[in-house]
Amino acid sequence: MREPRPFTAYRLKDLLSDIAEHVRPAFGKGKVADYIPELAKVDASKFGMAVATLDGAEVAVGDADEPFSLQSITKLFALELALNRGGDEIWTRVGKEPSGTPFNHLAILEAERGAPRNPFVNAGALTVTDYLMARVPDVSTLVLEYIRTCAGGITGGLDETVAASEMATAYQNRAIANILRVHNNLTHAPDAVVDAYCRQCAIAATVRDLARAALPLAMDGFSIHSGETVLAQRNVRRVNAVMMTCGMYDSTGSFAYRVGLPAKSGVGGGIVAIAPGQGAIAVWSPELDRAGNSLVGTIALEIFAQNTRWSIL
Repeated sequence: MREPRPFTAYRLKDLLSDIAEHVRPAFGKGKVADYIPELAKVDASKFGMAVATLDGAEVAVGDADEPFSLQSITKLFALELALNRGGDEIWTRVGKEPSGTPFNHLAILEAERGAPRNPFVNAGALTVTDYLMARVPDVSTLVLEYIRTCAGGITGGLDETVAASEMATAYQNRAIANILRVHNNLTHAPDAVVDAYCRQCAIAATVRDLARAALPLAMDGFSIHSGETVLAQRNVRRVNAVMMTCGMYDSTGSFAYRVGLPAKSGVGGGIVAIAPGQGAIAVWSPELDRAGNSLVGTIALEIFAQNTRWSIL
């Protein structure tokens, strides 16, 4: 394994500026998530990238201070909360294996009798939401406040317009929730679980916020912003492992090959990646590839990993 290069904040800033220039030719080659009407309205030319390091340094470039819809990235924080509240209990209802299918696929869930492959496909995320609903009255508020705690505050919050847009078009997720209920893997009404999940996905934050919020996953669960351990070390390893194998939809293997970092993406165009012992990197570019990951964001992270040698491979 190559040794990571020491990077000062100044050098990281230069690198991010270089990356922002290098990715320009890739714009226009992806497509925004138009199946959610409010996301279809987002300016496809947006690009922001931020890095938060263990010593508290923070650098950013581009549209780094503009909130965007986190979408499936919130699954990461919901999983952390489930592990905090019930330890390994969540793994009795959700697996840890890659699905090899799109994030909202139905056939494999039915074939495997309502047992989601992992917490980052929609079936798994709905199950995690159901698990948290048994413990708190409002899952979206819980997730939002957890992100705020880890980040030391955020610019953004729950976007009610996006939430309503998602709930109005959540036919696939309602089908998934009903399959889960048929196989006794939901304890709440399917519509209630889907609505809670859609509201969670509608949380908005900036890439600066996101990098700060994910930083505990790079430093054994300690949050420099809250001054406390927010996730046990053994759960940090587990979350990072599941991100490495399942975090980028059905192109996780390709992402690992190109970037070599645990990461979680969302169809809002965001990706957050973890370099254990180094820092957290967040990028936002709304145009998606065929798997639903940010096309430009993936290129940016590949260049970043190559130059910093922060890849774990």
